[in-house]
Amino acid sequence: MLGAVVVGVGAAGRSRIRDMSAPPAGSPAPTLQLRGFISRRSLGPQQGVSRLSQEEALSREDIEVAFICTENVLHKDSVRTFLQAGKHVCVEYPMTTDYQEAVELWDLAQVKGVVLHEEHIELLSEDYKELKRAVEGKVLQEGTLHFTGGALKPGFGFPSFSGIARLTWLVELFGELSVTVATMEEDSGSNYSKLTAKLLTADNRPLTWVEERGPGLPWAKNISFTFDCCSLTRIPPAAGGGGVGLFMQDLVLFSAKLAGQVSSDALQREKLRVLHCLLLAQSIRDHCQSS
Repeated sequence: MLGAVVVGVGAAGRSRIRDMSAPPAGSPAPTLQLRGFISRRSLGPQQGVSRLSQEEALSREDIEVAFICTENVLHKDSVRTFLQAGKHVCVEYPMTTDYQEAVELWDLAQVKGVVLHEEHIELLSEDYKELKRAVEGKVLQEGTLHFTGGALKPGFGFPSFSGIARLTWLVELFGELSVTVATMEEDSGSNYSKLTAKLLTADNRPLTWVEERGPGLPWAKNISFTFDCCSLTRIPPAAGGGGVGLFMQDLVLFSAKLAGQVSSDALQREKLRVLHCLLLAQSIRDHCQSS
């Protein structure tokens, strides 16, 4: 058994606590046992475990794993602190809002001989899986992914980082990308923002990513992809999931890494994708801030 602590008890943290209390049989996840949680709030026991201080979690030998579920801008410091203590770390995306810091965290994990895993549940969703099947084998000519959602609370970082799930979709669907132009519209009075990034695939096909946030905006992903043979103007309807939640699926994947059940090639591919997306997000932010 590996003892675990959850850092941050928001929606993601509560999901982690819930899932570790009832992991799927036959998966590697039951090897994780929740020992406690860390929260800035004075909370009572959660799923039968109590609140701990960070110092206690870092020093206890029966806590080998940390789940970082705090605000985005706080991720890097928590990840670094637990890696330095020799703990395995699962962190909600993005692990940091700086590419070079992410490289340093991966290097630190390697030096310490522990697993560093960045959660990307958007790649486990049925919507994404259906879209992936729909574009398989087709040659992209041009495309747009326009996301809308409610206003973000403080602490989520620049929209290219807070919205990196959508950027990750585009990279997984169409390969490595580069940034040509990026602009940002903001109205702080109404808490509205709109990021528009012009991207190119490796074979110079144009992609546009729009991340639009504001009060009352619906949570939606709108697509328009033109291929050599056809067009896609909506995400194909999902056939229905297998009943396993997205955070639970991610827990199983992380547990498989801890158990040494994921190949080194797969781990390297994932690391390169994570770092590529973080570098893209940073480049988009730089373009916006210089325009």
